[in-house]
Amino acid sequence: MLGIVRQKMLEQSLKKIPPAVSVLRSYSSAAKQMTIRDALNSALDEEMSADSKVFLMGEEVGEYQGAYKITKGLLDKYGPERVLDTPITEAGFTGVAVGAAYYGVKPVVEFMTFNFSMQAIDHIINSAAKTNYMSSGQISVPIVFRGPNGAAAGVGAQHSQCYAAWYASCPGLKVLAPYSSEDARGLLKAAIRDPDPVVFLENELLYGESFPVSDEVLDSSFCLPIGKAKIERKGKDVTIAAYSKMVGYALKAAETLEKDGIDAEVINLRSIRPLDRSMINASVRKTSRLVTVEEAFPQHGVGAEICASIVEESFAYLDAPVERIAGADVPMPYAANLERMAVPQVEDIVRAAKRTCYRSVS
Repeated sequence: MLGIVRQKMLEQSLKKIPPAVSVLRSYSSAAKQMTIRDALNSALDEEMSADSKVFLMGEEVGEYQGAYKITKGLLDKYGPERVLDTPITEAGFTGVAVGAAYYGVKPVVEFMTFNFSMQAIDHIINSAAKTNYMSSGQISVPIVFRGPNGAAAGVGAQHSQCYAAWYASCPGLKVLAPYSSEDARGLLKAAIRDPDPVVFLENELLYGESFPVSDEVLDSSFCLPIGKAKIERKGKDVTIAAYSKMVGYALKAAETLEKDGIDAEVINLRSIRPLDRSMINASVRKTSRLVTVEEAFPQHGVGAEICASIVEESFAYLDAPVERIAGADVPMPYAANLERMAVPQVEDIVRAAKRTCYRSVS
C-alpha cells in the first residue's frame, strides 16, 4: 500500500515539471567572434554607462586595468571615483562595498581569485546574503562579487579551488558560472541589475577564448535570465550537465560519443543557484541517463545536488545509475602531471557516458 502511495506521489511530482521549451533558443548563430575577456569588459562598460550607481573596486582594477585586463579602459573613461583600486585586504574592501550597497549604490567587487574571497566570506554571507531577509525586505543588497574561480594552471592548491557549491549552499545569494561569451555578457549584465547579491564565478583559462556571438548578444540591452540553463547540444541517449569550462569538455566528449553512435545532450547550467531543475529533469526524462561534470570536489558538490533532484523527481525515468565526474578529492597538486589527474578530462566524461549507456566493458 505504501509503495502505491509513493508511486502516485512521484507521478504527481513529475507532472509539475514543465517541459523545456524556449530554453533551446540560441543567441549565437552569427559568425562574429568575441573573447570572454571582451565580453565581460563590454558588459561592465555598458552597465556603468547606463547606471551611474554602478562602480568597480578591487586590487589593480584601475591603474593596472585589472589583473586579467577585464577592467581595461574603464578608469580612463569613468574616473577614480567609480573605478577604485584597493589595498590587498579582501575583508576590508568587501565590507566597504557591502555597506555601500546598503545605501543603494551597486558595487562590483573583483577578487583576484575566488580563493581570496575566503578572507571576506563573513561579509559575503553574514552581511550581504542575509540582510534582505533579516530586515524583512527593507534593505536590498545590489552587489556583485566576481573573479576567476576554480583550477587555473600550475598555481597550486590555494589558487585552484572551485567555490560554486560553497556559495550555492547559502540562501540569499545567487551564483552564476558562465561558459561562453554570450553567457559572460548576458549574465554579468543580469547580475549587476539584480537587487540581490550575486556571486559571479569566471574561469581564468577561458578569458582568452573566443566564442561566436550574434548581433542580439552585442546589443546593449541584451541580458540573460538568472536561473535558466541552456541546451548547448540536443541529444536523445544521455544527458551531460556541466558548468563553466567543463561545458566545453562535455561538448568535446559528445563529439567523441557521436562516433560510437551515442547521441549526448549537453546542458550548460549557467546558473548554479537558482538551479534550473525543470530543464535538467525534462532532459533526463527524455534520455533516461545522466552524467554531471564539475571541477570541484565530489563531496557535497553541484553534481550531487543535481543527482538528488533527479532521484526525487525523475527516478522512474532512469535506465541506468547516474554518473558524477568531479575533481579529485585532494587539494590541487602543483605538478603538471598530477594536476591533470586531479581535474576531469574529456575521456573521463566519455567513459562515464558509455557506462550509463551500457557500452563499456569496464
